[in-house]
Amino acid sequence: MSELKFLDGGFGTMMQAAGLPPGKDPTDWNVENPDAVAAVHRAYVEAGSGIVLANTFGANRLKYHGPHPLDEIIPSAISLARCGALVALDIGPTGKLLKPAGDLDFDAAYEAFAEMVRIGAAAGADLVFVETMGDTRELKAAVLAAKLNSSLPVFATVALDESGKLLTGASVECVATLLESLGVDAYGFNCGLGPDKMLPFVERLAKVSTKPLIVKPNAGMPKLVDGRTVFTVGPDEFAETTARLVDAGASIVGGCCGTTPAHIAASVAAAKKATSGATPRSAAHLPRSATRVSSGTCVVELSPHQGLVIGERINPTGKKLLKEAYLRGDTAYVLREAVKQVDAGAEILDVNCGVPGIDEAATLESTVETVQSVVTCPIQIDTADPEALERALLRVNGKPLVNSVNGKRESMDAVFPRVKRYGGAIVGLCLDEEGIPATADGRLAIARRILEEGAKYGFSKSDFVFDALTLAVSADAQAAVLTLETVRRLTEELGVNTVLGVSNVSFGLPNRPALNNAMYALAKRAGLSAAIANPSLIRDELDPAAEDVLLARDRNCERWIAKNAVKAPGAPSVAAAPSGASGPEALGAAIRRGLRDDAAAAAKAMLDSGSSAMDVIEKGIVPALELVGNAFEKGTAFLPQLLMAADAAGDAFAVVRKEGLKGPGAQGGGSRPARRPIVIATVKGDIHDIGKNIVRALLENYGFDVIDLGRDVAPETIVERARSANAGMIGLSALMTTTVGAMAETIRQAKAAGLDAKTFVGGAVVTQEYADSIGADFYAKDAMQSVRIAERVLG
Repeated sequence: MSELKFLDGGFGTMMQAAGLPPGKDPTDWNVENPDAVAAVHRAYVEAGSGIVLANTFGANRLKYHGPHPLDEIIPSAISLARCGALVALDIGPTGKLLKPAGDLDFDAAYEAFAEMVRIGAAAGADLVFVETMGDTRELKAAVLAAKLNSSLPVFATVALDESGKLLTGASVECVATLLESLGVDAYGFNCGLGPDKMLPFVERLAKVSTKPLIVKPNAGMPKLVDGRTVFTVGPDEFAETTARLVDAGASIVGGCCGTTPAHIAASVAAAKKATSGATPRSAAHLPRSATRVSSGTCVVELSPHQGLVIGERINPTGKKLLKEAYLRGDTAYVLREAVKQVDAGAEILDVNCGVPGIDEAATLESTVETVQSVVTCPIQIDTADPEALERALLRVNGKPLVNSVNGKRESMDAVFPRVKRYGGAIVGLCLDEEGIPATADGRLAIARRILEEGAKYGFSKSDFVFDALTLAVSADAQAAVLTLETVRRLTEELGVNTVLGVSNVSFGLPNRPALNNAMYALAKRAGLSAAIANPSLIRDELDPAAEDVLLARDRNCERWIAKNAVKAPGAPSVAAAPSGASGPEALGAAIRRGLRDDAAAAAKAMLDSGSSAMDVIEKGIVPALELVGNAFEKGTAFLPQLLMAADAAGDAFAVVRKEGLKGPGAQGGGSRPARRPIVIATVKGDIHDIGKNIVRALLENYGFDVIDLGRDVAPETIVERARSANAGMIGLSALMTTTVGAMAETIRQAKAAGLDAKTFVGGAVVTQEYADSIGADFYAKDAMQSVRIAERVLG
């Protein structure tokens, strides 16, 4: 329960009654007529006000242009207000609209308010009171200025019109979402409306607020009588409605335009009588499971099983045209994509500007601001760059989603303080220093760790949306099953909201949209709150055949591939050998079909029948891999077939290595000259390794010696291992836009160390242009290209 507190009332009205000339700025009287100012404050304290607002409403550099410096006016105002009550530094709006609606830059508004706060705090203000705001962007600038330039409590109120909206369109709930996220100590409404018209909005605010609620109504609506502006609601009527406002949830009450000490005295008596001396109903509620995010004009609420869509199209990963647009500064292209997504049904937009070769922090900052100029939905800020995150958080209008934090200590230390400072809800990835756990228990353990650490910063469950992580079923048949179990348990056991990037599940398979839709449908049933997807393509549709793939009922996706693969004229075939085939033909067929036992048996049969080890390799294994590799490159074979063939070839190689030197074909079989090894790694900061693992499998099955250093590997480690192993090549993988810098640093260090190993790079975010720009010797667009490069370099 909150203690009932009383504010003062109108100040301008009282100044006019004290003789303030028309057109005269009341701020000047802090210096020119201090006795009149002090008298007004004393009158309110005597009426029962426990908090008085200093006469600093317009004392900012953008609005005040009088003869006195601010560092004289503000301290004087604070001193004059100190007459037995708490003194609030009163901050009103600048009178200008912020960009993009107006011409005032956010930074300029922030600095004007920050200057006020620094002077007021030094002068001894007890709290900062931001009031009469009509724009959420300016409201945020003022609140941040107060919080980042002082340790004082911060109160904030906005001015509503009769529809319950701010001047720039924000609703009551939108204001609440923003101010709760910014961590103000109390908030509510002032000005604009009389107490009767403010009542329904206080009732709405009380349903979504966890903070003490403030109301400062006008004394009714102004009317012009005999050339004078008058307010028609007297003290008794005002006090009666004030008591109803307290009953609706307000615990900090006062008056605005037209109210006088008489209004405050009557309100104090009426409110105390209504509550019979007890504390008023608290506005604080139990934590909610719903996660709210907002823009400048609307709120989006995430809840279990909702499956709302976060538009993914302003993320350059895998999008050549968007990358090019960012590189040439084509804002119009980005804005068109934003509008298309919203028109297609996206309720939140993911904004990611991680393109190698651009200033990500500056680009993200400007993109967030310009995107919000054309769409009204909330934004998901998507970056792993702390500077870019901070700059975007400062500029975003409303409470954004922040993608993302993970269980690594360095990630939590970078993200949590920034989001706490600037406001936001956080996407938590279920991975840590050890990578992505292979069990739901492991992923939930990381989620719990993130929640525990977040609680130290004051975050609750409703401030998080957890990503269970979607991996490709083409590489791991159980991947979707594990993800769906994790979504269900996050929802049911931890009581948190969830999000998935569903399209990862279909990597390397035909008819990806159908698989993505099935994954979305199954995840929504498991509890999914939101999907990061293309809103034009994603549907809640569950194809039974796709369900079989995702639930691991279609072995190696064979039925799905047979049903959905399109055979191009003249494309390579991976069909089985004719019945009764033997020798290289039988071995090749077994490899092409991924029959591991048959491949091993066929290799042994060739050796037993007199073939040399090199014959087995060059006539059976290599041609089969070549055929499958070519089919994969042409899109007529798919990742499961490629991996199955690689595994079968691996078993055949194992037989050759084990039996080849003993069998009859060992004599005169010859051998290949020794080749220098290939060192491969996923670069520092990147935990994705499916692509690297495929490269390793293919290189090994083409007879190359591969040293796999794993994922998240530091440049120094890669360079030292390549040096000690006398590697002929270094392969670097990166999937995240934020980690390609580590790729460039690794190449720089390799050259500085004088290594003659050739470098090749690849990954979803890497292009030929980027490979060239960082000095890589080769760009590998896929795993088969890596083999081709190795053959050119090492033979």
